[in-house]
Amino acid sequence: MRAEAAVDIEAAIWERIRLEGILSPMAARALLKVQFPQDDVKRMRELSAKARAGMLSLQEETEISAYERLGCLLDMLHSKARQALKKGKAAS
Repeated sequence: MRAEAAVDIEAAIWERIRLEGILSPMAARALLKVQFPQDDVKRMRELSAKARAGMLSLQEETEISAYERLGCLLDMLHSKARQALKKGKAAS
């Protein structure tokens, strides 16, 4: 299976996951603060540059794939947090 197909499947599954109950504004804002540490951001940039140059080792391909999956998960958590904040404003 292509890596992109696996990510698409993971994204589709994640979209079906619903948060139990209401995510409070405070919890949503806390989720939005969850980020990769700066050292990891630097590493992702290094791996990305090597990938564009076609110079990734097998271990680095595994590493960048993990960063991509975790980045997608983080993006989806952030999206759900923003949706909760938006719904909270609409309900007020």
